[in-house]
Amino acid sequence: MLVASLYVYAFLGEFLLIYPVYTLLFIDTGLSVAETSSLFVIWSVTGMVLEIPSGAWADRLSRRVTLSLGPLLAGLGFTLWLVFPSYWAFALGFVLWGAEGALVSGAFEALSYEELDRRGQAHRYTAVMGRATAVGTVAAAAAIGLATPVLAAGGYPAVGVASVLACVLCAATALTLPEHRTRGGDGAEEGYLAILKAGLTEVRTDRRVLHAVLLVAFVTAIWGALEEYVPYLAIEEGVAKAVIPMLILLTWVGATAGGLLAGRARHMPPRAYALTIALAALAMAAGAVSGHPAGFVLIALAFGAFQLAGVVADARMQERITGTARATVTSVAGLGMNVVTLAVYAAYGATSSYVSHGLTFALMVVPYAFIALLTARSTALAPARR
Repeated sequence: MLVASLYVYAFLGEFLLIYPVYTLLFIDTGLSVAETSSLFVIWSVTGMVLEIPSGAWADRLSRRVTLSLGPLLAGLGFTLWLVFPSYWAFALGFVLWGAEGALVSGAFEALSYEELDRRGQAHRYTAVMGRATAVGTVAAAAAIGLATPVLAAGGYPAVGVASVLACVLCAATALTLPEHRTRGGDGAEEGYLAILKAGLTEVRTDRRVLHAVLLVAFVTAIWGALEEYVPYLAIEEGVAKAVIPMLILLTWVGATAGGLLAGRARHMPPRAYALTIALAALAMAAGAVSGHPAGFVLIALAFGAFQLAGVVADARMQERITGTARATVTSVAGLGMNVVTLAVYAAYGATSSYVSHGLTFALMVVPYAFIALLTARSTALAPARR
């Protein structure tokens, strides 16, 4: 029941038909590019500000309730967009959507790991999270595929209602997740500030946890940010616009495969892990600068390897967390991902003004070379023996 509910939750959380068309809604409402950009900033900043506080809240109260509340907030935001289409309604909707992301981040991983551990199945966490990630990727792809015909048939109300329904079902699914946290024995009676302090202290004082948190942030965020620029790379290489969605789908297939294979990489030693990251970076750079559509095969392989590496890094982090503030610690990693993502966006925007998108891609993956070197020498990231 636990694993099945996790997969359903992961699917519904990404099955948002409004996601691929909300920019069109903003344009049709009359928003300028500057106003739309400001909305994205509001979205990002909200998630960053609430990331760690929401993790501590999940540790203090209930991760299951937190996971249920998040999608309801996002659904409320989408409802506001439909009923009151205006800049301020869009801004409030992004605040609610950003809050949803912060509430889910940390709580989902913490509940999953501890419930599997309670069953004596902590060794399954990598595989389960890898599959959940793959399910979410498939759901997002399905939403993109369905958004156009649904929009054509029923307009923005149709895609909006479908998205709100997905949020409500996601919230309901969260309530089916088991949560066995005995009061007084796992920090449930600690105050909010005590939980928050405990989580931050564990990250700051335990080098193995700190290294794992940083690894999750950097490995996951860099390629995740570059994914947004794949269409620009395709256009630069002369790919017809009608073919670009197929190339994007190819990269998503690679990421999905990486998630599905993550379970087999659970016991990957540090040197093998470092080699995986290094080869993925090399493949990404080679595919980007190739100047040929066939290079997207290499990019897809790189996305798959990075996806696998990110899931394994998260599993290593969960294994090393020993305190009661698991969701808080995981949220610290989530905050790190947001910071790195914004840094990549800024660096990409600055660099691509002077060099090609292909070369920009290659430059953006250079940090993976340093990550590989550091990881190969780190015993702190070796698989934990339970």
